[in-house]
Amino acid sequence: MTLPTVMRAVLLTGNGGFDKLEVRDDVPVPIADPGEVLIKIAAAGVNNTDINTRIGWYSKAVAEATEVSGASGIAGAEDDGWSGAAFHFPRIQGADACGRIVAVGEGVQTSRIGSRVLIEPVFRAEGAALASAIYFGSEIDGAFADYAVAPSRHAHAVDCAWSDAELASIPCAYSAAENMLTRAGLAVGETVVITGASGGVGSAAVQLAKRRGAQVIAVVGANKAAAVRAIGADQTIDRGGGLLTTLERESVDVVIDVVGGSRFDDLLQLLKRGGRFAVAGAIAGPIVSLDLRTLYLKDLRLLGCTVIEPTVFPNLISYIERGEIRPLVAATYPLADIVVAQQAFLEKSHIGKIVLTC
Repeated sequence: MTLPTVMRAVLLTGNGGFDKLEVRDDVPVPIADPGEVLIKIAAAGVNNTDINTRIGWYSKAVAEATEVSGASGIAGAEDDGWSGAAFHFPRIQGADACGRIVAVGEGVQTSRIGSRVLIEPVFRAEGAALASAIYFGSEIDGAFADYAVAPSRHAHAVDCAWSDAELASIPCAYSAAENMLTRAGLAVGETVVITGASGGVGSAAVQLAKRRGAQVIAVVGANKAAAVRAIGADQTIDRGGGLLTTLERESVDVVIDVVGGSRFDDLLQLLKRGGRFAVAGAIAGPIVSLDLRTLYLKDLRLLGCTVIEPTVFPNLISYIERGEIRPLVAATYPLADIVVAQQAFLEKSHIGKIVLTC
């Protein structure tokens, strides 16, 4: 198979508004280094992190919700990425990738060519420290392109009848959700509250928590409640209502939070003594109020969750192949329409994932 030398890709050229997304058709096709594979991208999901990075939200100087400056960028923000290190431009973003392997680097079996794969979005050598993690589409180029490279060990073969767009809805959102549930040790019969339950990570967490046999309480807009119950929530709470007027204090075992903001203390009040709070996002705002007495007098555990546990992604592949979860694709857009896709994403009127097709 003869591969092209240039490809179409979306380059993020700096922090700011949509004008920082440049669709090009003359970007060099990457070459698989030893231990890597080259993937022809078929579909790539849109995530909060794409917008967060573009607008500079990861800067410690930023305290606002992600949607406030999603279109324009944040004045004065530093160019920090997920890792806290300075972000390097230009960058091809895209943490979610479904595609097929078309070439392999030295040391990778040629039998892998042709495999349909999902890319595990956080790269870490086996046994390596958390600080060594590399994020696909952040520290290295990602999936908003015709081709991308990734370590062979992080390109997971998947055998199912799902469409490329459906598979591309999985990597970032479902691994984030499963990672939080794994870190929190959610067990059969426990009660879990999940915030942001109609979004990509939240809706994934609802399905994955139900798969574990938990009692699932989802915080979601009233107009999306029925759809979230349909994917497994036992109870829904209007995100505009009062948590402590609906639920009893110390009545839940685990909180899975991607929202942050002003409800942080209420969520801690809901936890039983010895409860666990796992967080992997803060779309309503990263700065919260914490009464340390609540934390230590209730023996709570607060769990920040970004780097994926080694078991998480292989488990997700097995759930897909056994039909234990199902994708939620709200809409698809051609790669060239990335700005339209991000505008739709920021409207937050969808349930599940928005996916770009290549």
